[in-house]
Amino acid sequence: MTRIAATATSPPLDGIGAPDTALAGSAAVAQHIAEGCLADGPVGRVGLELEAHCFDPADPLRRPGWDELNGVLKWVDPLPGGSAITMEPGGAVELSGPPADGVLAAIDAMSRDQAALRAALAESGLGLVFLGADPLRSPARVNPGARYRAMEQFFVATDSRAAGAAMMTSTASIQVNLDAGPRTGWVARVRLAHALGPTMIAIAGNSPMLGGQFTGWQSTRQWVWGQMDSARCGPILGASGVDPGTDWALYALKAPVMMVRSSDGDEILPVIDYVPFTDWVDGRVLLAGRHPTHADLEYHLTTLFPPVRPRQWLEIRYLDSVPEAVWPALAFTLTTLLDDPVAADLAAEAVEPVATAWDTAARLGLGDRRLYAAANRCLAIATERAPAELAAAMEQLTLNVETGRCPADDFADRVIDNGIAATVARMARGGM
Repeated sequence: MTRIAATATSPPLDGIGAPDTALAGSAAVAQHIAEGCLADGPVGRVGLELEAHCFDPADPLRRPGWDELNGVLKWVDPLPGGSAITMEPGGAVELSGPPADGVLAAIDAMSRDQAALRAALAESGLGLVFLGADPLRSPARVNPGARYRAMEQFFVATDSRAAGAAMMTSTASIQVNLDAGPRTGWVARVRLAHALGPTMIAIAGNSPMLGGQFTGWQSTRQWVWGQMDSARCGPILGASGVDPGTDWALYALKAPVMMVRSSDGDEILPVIDYVPFTDWVDGRVLLAGRHPTHADLEYHLTTLFPPVRPRQWLEIRYLDSVPEAVWPALAFTLTTLLDDPVAADLAAEAVEPVATAWDTAARLGLGDRRLYAAANRCLAIATERAPAELAAAMEQLTLNVETGRCPADDFADRVIDNGIAATVARMARGGM
């Protein structure tokens, strides 16, 4: 994950210390989480993370394996823009860019890294497909990591097998990481980051298929995440939304523990019963025969996947992966609507009627008239502030939004005209 380098550290509290120190109880943990989840400071730094599905264009139904992908990726590092390369559980490839001074610098670095990665994969007969969900192949895990194996077992044990498998191995996103900003503005900033979600999902929806079938959703990726436990994947924002730190602390304590280290530290074990972290830390339940430590808390936080996650910075996770022609415009629009104070005020007013319309946005996209109006207004606000170097991308995104189309519509049309396998193969070769 991209790290927006922290400008503050989590405060030392009784029971919150060295990684293997036992935690003192839920009250101390809540204070620790609340006081350390956002870092006070100016806005301006931007980190981007882009995921894409990896396909063999000669055989789009084949899922490249772990050793095959690693054999290619090990020769790509370092990338010219400094991105780290990781492989997702289903073999999707993620580029995680370092924090840059401003969105334009972040876009430039990511564009160079993306081009280098595509070239390296092409030499090995592979290609990247930028969609929010794998439209063709059945879910399958290729990453053998212990974390993902335990996660898979957790989903099976908690009756989330299908949604969990699709989430882990068949979805891909664009993640935008932004500074938390000055403490005095956290409430409004976090509220706006959430409120923009449905409108940005409607603009970016790019996953109308899953497992070879049209799903009836413009963002099947968002639908998949919506099938997960809302205690782990739902929005954080509390009913009042007046204290982001407290909201996150309560969310984290109520969320069930997904996996733990074994007592000897050699294994990662799935937790097959529903155990909120607060029950573990307050001693009502022992997991792996022990009480949790600071390291357990930090690991637990990495297993929570809300659409906006505070990690001292804001990790915004709700955008589908989209083609190279428009993702720079999406990244610029979202960043501008949050970081430019005038644009933020205008955007907050524009999206207020659809601030909680997550499912409607994922299902209908810009086919909903209220989301269509909010999207056009938000894009106009961003376009007024866009630099010349983004003119082509902003023009394409504006055309899409004005005509009520998101990337999912373009992809669906190509599938209908050419067939799904041929469409995916052409995309993997860099076409369309």
